[in-house]
Amino acid sequence: MERDHLDVGIDPGAPLADRLRPRRLDEILGQEALVGEGAPLRRSVERGSLPSLVLWGPPGCGKTTLARVLAREVEAEFVEVSAVSSGVKTLREVVALATRHRQHGRRTVLFIDEIHRFNKAQQDAILPAVEKGIVVLIGATTENPSFEVIAPLRSRCHVLRLEALRSDLIRRLVERALADRERGLGAEAVEIDEKALDELVRRSNGDARIALNLLEAGVRARPDGEPRVDAATIAGLAKENTILYDRAAGRHYDHASALQKSLRGSDPDAALYWMAKMLAAGEDPRFVARRILVTAAEDVGLADPHALPVAVAAFQALEFLGMPEARIPLAEAAIYVATAPKSNSAAKAIDAALTAIRDEGLSFEVPPFLRMTGGDRRKYRYPHNAPGHFLRDDYLPEELGGRSFYVPGELGDERETAKRVRGALGRGRERDEDPGRPPARDRES
Repeated sequence: MERDHLDVGIDPGAPLADRLRPRRLDEILGQEALVGEGAPLRRSVERGSLPSLVLWGPPGCGKTTLARVLAREVEAEFVEVSAVSSGVKTLREVVALATRHRQHGRRTVLFIDEIHRFNKAQQDAILPAVEKGIVVLIGATTENPSFEVIAPLRSRCHVLRLEALRSDLIRRLVERALADRERGLGAEAVEIDEKALDELVRRSNGDARIALNLLEAGVRARPDGEPRVDAATIAGLAKENTILYDRAAGRHYDHASALQKSLRGSDPDAALYWMAKMLAAGEDPRFVARRILVTAAEDVGLADPHALPVAVAAFQALEFLGMPEARIPLAEAAIYVATAPKSNSAAKAIDAALTAIRDEGLSFEVPPFLRMTGGDRRKYRYPHNAPGHFLRDDYLPEELGGRSFYVPGELGDERETAKRVRGALGRGRERDEDPGRPPARDRES
């Protein structure tokens, strides 16, 4: 548990990213929708009121900093705990401390970093204190709070989404660090050339902490007597440290979503990029292969029935070959699925049928002439004995009245399917003349 009265001086030995933490709302970059002039949260804080919050956003976007600044703005005690190392005992100690503060007219902001790592029992333990106003809770998470924070606690907090910093804001932050003589590097008269600045901004991926750590490391890595940081130094320092990915966190699903949306959107370059990033970050290649497979079924579907076998073959090749060789069949499958014509008619058709049964209650008995037992199978007529192997009949329950679930698409192979379906429907569902009974071997199925 770390107590912070938020009025301590600057520690010259602290990392640059810590020294440059904003101290006022006006210093915060990139979150204007939350704390810019006229924003609801800012108006509330300026009136001295601070609700409990869950700050949701990627690493380095300023969640901890915002929590500290908000506590300072309302002149509250600030207590920080980490969900990784704190348990119920620590939370009870914080509540006891906050109760004493309250008796003396002081508020306490409890900041829980990585609140998504708290289990249900730990979240339940803090709930009464939040409910009674003993603490103002500010939780920080990189995960979707809807999945990771229990509903009773979430309902007592405002969930605020923070965004990664734009490139222009990262650039402004670096320039601020180089110019600031009190908290930054201004006293060292250090410079960074334009290419190095571009490299640093690109490598930071919107993460202010990465940007400032890279800048500080670049400054320390300069040759003696060299006043400038060059691009080669930044690239060398950043090479292994800027693949933003976490297999156990939200980025895992964000990247999977990006891959599937790129495949669905028929962009092979984007699909290859997201797949390569996932593989480079150590993602399980089977997970990648499954994303390609489900997209082949869901989004290509009957417009190109070969897409699904291609995706299955890539999955099997992965099992036979392993990595890194299997990257090639995975790439082949990704390119094939991305460039194939698209149709989601099969997915829509099965979902429509399931909706009719589950949600609309349209669950009926099998018509007698289609049953294996208890019906009149003599009335079943064999389509293969009809011209064109097509027989007008009504295989749906009578109560559905000729309802259609499958609406064929108009692209790729499904164009021919659409013609056949339209032809069949155009001829109606009325029963034709009896074309004859099926052969004996077919009468049971």
